[in-house]
Amino acid sequence: MADRERIIKEFTELVAIDSPSFGEREMADVLTKKLINMGFEVKEDGAGEIYGGNAGNLYAFLPGELEGPPILFSSHMDTVEPSGNKHAIVHEDGTITSDGTTVLGADDLSGVTAILEAVRCIQEKKLPHRSIEILFAMAEEVYIRGSEVFDYSQVKAEEAYVLDLSGEIGTAALKAPTLVSFEAVFTGKAAHAGFAPEEGIHAIGTAARAITAIQMGRIDKETTVNVGLIDGGLARNIVPEKCVLKGEVRSISHEKSLAETEKIKKAFEKAAAEAGAELDFTTSFGCLAYEIAEDAPVVQRFKRACRELSIPTHYVETFGGSDNNNFVRNGISGIVMACGMHEVHSTKEHTHIDDLEKCSEIVYKLLTMEA
Repeated sequence: MADRERIIKEFTELVAIDSPSFGEREMADVLTKKLINMGFEVKEDGAGEIYGGNAGNLYAFLPGELEGPPILFSSHMDTVEPSGNKHAIVHEDGTITSDGTTVLGADDLSGVTAILEAVRCIQEKKLPHRSIEILFAMAEEVYIRGSEVFDYSQVKAEEAYVLDLSGEIGTAALKAPTLVSFEAVFTGKAAHAGFAPEEGIHAIGTAARAITAIQMGRIDKETTVNVGLIDGGLARNIVPEKCVLKGEVRSISHEKSLAETEKIKKAFEKAAAEAGAELDFTTSFGCLAYEIAEDAPVVQRFKRACRELSIPTHYVETFGGSDNNNFVRNGISGIVMACGMHEVHSTKEHTHIDDLEKCSEIVYKLLTMEA
């Protein structure tokens, strides 16, 4: 069904476009043109203006002939760093990589390519299909900010397929975590480190004791904790007055994420009190946990499409957030499909032509099956 050479051409074309988070302008323009040429009505929202970026989310609609509400497909336009001047290298065995100095951008251009190819195949064969909604989101890689502010009142779909997952084609994530970001600002008292260190309150030392008072890494099979950033001090001869810690809690269980965050806050408060320092502890949600039942229509439709293509299905939970977290939060029953991305967020990222082809065929099936 899929056109292998066209897939290669389109994927390599899209990879060559620089599209960092909040800098998706060129990618948005290229995709808008492609969608319009396929007959979609396309709208770009003001998400970029909210965040100081240069492009918004792209929402596209194409009416279909088959009964039933539209189906929403989604991938994101931005890529993580290093992404400047990236280009795809197609190897003889069908593997596609970057040159090793940048990410490839298969996360998430593999998903974008598969969606576009599936629609083209349907149109070339003049096949009846369900009405199609597409959301190409901006700023997914920075805590799914683009889809967070999207206006879901315009979406007619009840089901969504988000192409944004590593793993073998046929894999789908039905569960994803709550992610709580926290920032702890310890404020002590500055003093000369040589003449009067006893007059100071050491903010970095206080923060260090706070860190050692909590458990980090994998807390249990559902929960992780990490302190990833620390910043403090002005000079080597000054008792540091301020130290800032930034970290996160992830859990498949929303309740566990809240409980673990509260434990961290109390441990930090105790460390600050013992040192005579002040603490400002703030939190924000990167995404909220969800779970889609295996017998849900959106999952069963995916299973049927894969079965007709002789592709085994495998259901997993993921510790990564995606735009699907925001879809479910807004009443859309969605799952996240593997789409041919491997070793993402690294310069070893790669995909394979076979994966891109299979993924587009699943999308093709999902759109052309009767409700």
